[in-house]
Amino acid sequence: MSNEHLSAAAALVVTFALFAPYVRSIHRGHTRPHVFTWVIWGLGTLTVFVAQLAGGAGVGAWPIGISGLITSYVTLLAYRRRGDTAVTRVDWAFFLGALSALPLWMLTRDPLWAVVTLTVVDLLGFGPTVRKAYWHPREEHAGLFALSALRNGLVMLALERYSLTTVLFPAAVGIACLLLVAMLLWRRASLDAARQVGPTT
Repeated sequence: MSNEHLSAAAALVVTFALFAPYVRSIHRGHTRPHVFTWVIWGLGTLTVFVAQLAGGAGVGAWPIGISGLITSYVTLLAYRRRGDTAVTRVDWAFFLGALSALPLWMLTRDPLWAVVTLTVVDLLGFGPTVRKAYWHPREEHAGLFALSALRNGLVMLALERYSLTTVLFPAAVGIACLLLVAMLLWRRASLDAARQVGPTT
């Protein structure tokens, strides 16, 4: 088995490992994902999977495809389990911006433009979750996004062909996940410190 296949297999294992506790947490009511974010991520990730295959990513694209399917399931689960369905004007702006970007790549036959456009779409998908996580940092699962960053690193190792088309999406999303984890940890620490100081002032 080649190094690419081993990395792809490891990325698949991490994909299931990162989503399993997240799904359990939703079932238990501990995590309340934002539906708009997961709709954007589901559509975007599945489309990037197709574009990466066209760009020669090979087995490195399969973890993205599986992730897209699971992400779509999380979207449905979040809606049915009454996740965070509160929608603000800012959320609508992110959502409409993402949806308007999706058809743009169809105007070209170059998979690079598909990946560029859909990477922007996916990053826009972070918008509603970042807003929500800032005010309610304990309603998001930091471990999910940390493992997602690791998974995207493994995806890049699994690529059979390295180009902007195949690397951009996992690199950008991995960095975004790390930044979200950092914000969650910072906000949790800030709120804990405020609670400790509050009663004495």
